[in-house]
Amino acid sequence: MRFLIIQTAFIGDVILATSVVEKLHEKIPDATIDFLLRKGNESLLENHPFLNKVIVWDKKKDKLSNLFRIISSVRKNKYDYIINLHRFASSGLITALSRAKEKIGFDKNPLSFFYTKKVRHEIGNGKHEIERNHELIKKLTDNQPAKPKLYPSPSDFAAISNLRSQTLNSKQYICIAPASVWFTKQLPKEKWIELINLINKDAAVYLLGADSDFALCEEIKNEAHHKLITNLAGKLSFLESAALMKDATMNYVNDSAPLHIASAMKAPITAVFCSTVTAFGFGPLSDSSKIVETKIKLDCKPCGLHGFKACPLVHFKCALTIEAKDLLY
Repeated sequence: MRFLIIQTAFIGDVILATSVVEKLHEKIPDATIDFLLRKGNESLLENHPFLNKVIVWDKKKDKLSNLFRIISSVRKNKYDYIINLHRFASSGLITALSRAKEKIGFDKNPLSFFYTKKVRHEIGNGKHEIERNHELIKKLTDNQPAKPKLYPSPSDFAAISNLRSQTLNSKQYICIAPASVWFTKQLPKEKWIELINLINKDAAVYLLGADSDFALCEEIKNEAHHKLITNLAGKLSFLESAALMKDATMNYVNDSAPLHIASAMKAPITAVFCSTVTAFGFGPLSDSSKIVETKIKLDCKPCGLHGFKACPLVHFKCALTIEAKDLLY
């Protein structure tokens, strides 16, 4: 059987979608599984042992012409199953025109009426995203979703080992990913500094993030009273970050992509939820995980599924009332 999994959303969505790959391989080991994602996320799936091919859609350059190129490629591959985890029209069009024998996806996709099977998508009831995604393949597998998984290569782990020997090389280390695309999902800089000042002074601290997060991480590094801090924002690949997080004593993250990277490595996690809530279904999946939120009852929390560029009510109490000491591992 030939499968195509479609998830052209963001980094965390792709990571969580790997649970579908894991489950299909577990139950149908001879299946050929391809994965379609947006350009920029393809390195997440490097070295993946269960994927035959990763199809990359460049959404930023010549989006429409690239879309029709993708549709043509998908049609030629003659898939038995399209499993579309994405809920927007572009992926619905790919699915509708795929010529696949079975087209499975969520009812929220505006083109889901072309599917051979559509599944109700519910969010906010406590069901995790991997459980929602599993509903699409449950009849092909079983009732138990798999967990997401990433596969850093030996060279990724070697790069991290070399990095640690050249930088802090402390036996104990923690990772902090202080940024988020959305301001209201991000614990304020002052809170991260306060946390670092409470951490064991013998433990090294690695600050993680994208290029765009470098300035924030540099400010945290310079303002915290801790000597063993390295700013790695923009310096590691996704899988190198995953390799580093795997053996950390603790990984501190917001409700954002690094949370899901840590989950996919079964690494210890302390996840901070400011404006959002775990009931949306994006909480940590590691056995060793902790969720930290404000202890104050706020009628405005959650203010939205994805967060905002600024607090809609200006006060940002969902973040500012979180106490740094509650994050300590």
